[in-house]
Parts: sequence; C-alpha cells; structure tokens
Amino acid sequence: MSVLLPVLESVIEDAATVSAATGLTYAGAVVVVAASSVLFRSPERRRDARATLRILVRRGEKR
Repeated sequence: MSVLLPVLESVIEDAATVSAATGLTYAGAVVVVAASSVLFRSPERRRDARATLRILVRRGEKR
C-alpha cells in the first residue's frame, strides 16, 4: 500500500494540472471570441463570432 500512494498522488497532481490547463485554454478562447464579437468591423464577422460564442457557452441545453 505504501508504494501505491506516491503513484496515486502523482496521477492526481498530473490530472489536476491538465484540468487547469484545459480550463484556462477554454476561458482564453471564450474571451477572444467574445472580444471578436464586439470589435470586428464587419457585421458578418461579428455575427459569426457571436454564433461561435453561443456554441462555446452552452448552458444546460439539451443537445
């Protein structure tokens, strides 16, 4: 049992690191798309950015 604990700790730390990196990447993508939906000059590009933002930020919808 004493050998399993350090291995398990390592796996949990690695999973937490990957999870945090994934969350930060997702949040960065949402921020970039949200800024794009406001800052683009072309109405078509703003519309596309808003559509992408809707896809990224679905909340509790049935798919």
